[in-house]
Amino acid sequence: MTLDPGLASRLQFLVRVVSKEARHLAATDRRLFAGGFTLEHAVRLESEPDLAERVDAFVGRFSRLQDTVGDKLLPVLLIALGETAGAAIDNLDRAERLGLLDSAEDWMVMRKLRNQMVHEYVEDPTILCGALQAGHAFVPALIGVADRFVAEAGRRGWA
Repeated sequence: MTLDPGLASRLQFLVRVVSKEARHLAATDRRLFAGGFTLEHAVRLESEPDLAERVDAFVGRFSRLQDTVGDKLLPVLLIALGETAGAAIDNLDRAERLGLLDSAEDWMVMRKLRNQMVHEYVEDPTILCGALQAGHAFVPALIGVADRFVAEAGRRGWA
């Protein structure tokens, strides 16, 4: 299927961005969680700027990849596949039906987690620690979805 040039250009751009964001998240994840991340680490964030910067990078890269994949690449990929893009939950359901996403529900759990990491960051080290550990556990799934979307575009000759 030949795509409209504007759609093809947007899809190619998003595939490049998602690929780069996934690599960056994986690298930051390895650096932040190399020795584990505990409540003691979370408590020390104010006194250890390097650790705080790694946490900021992880939260930012996790959030950015999820936003780019779910809010930008997915709708464009659906349109390229001849589907109708709509509300985020509808797009996720379509992606699940097409086999591009294992679980729309898991994606929504990751979304809530992303919001928790961003908004609970300063207030409670216990909540932050738990959210970061959960985010770390979701990194393979998030990168897996990104890779699956990129591979689908590549398989069809769009990337």
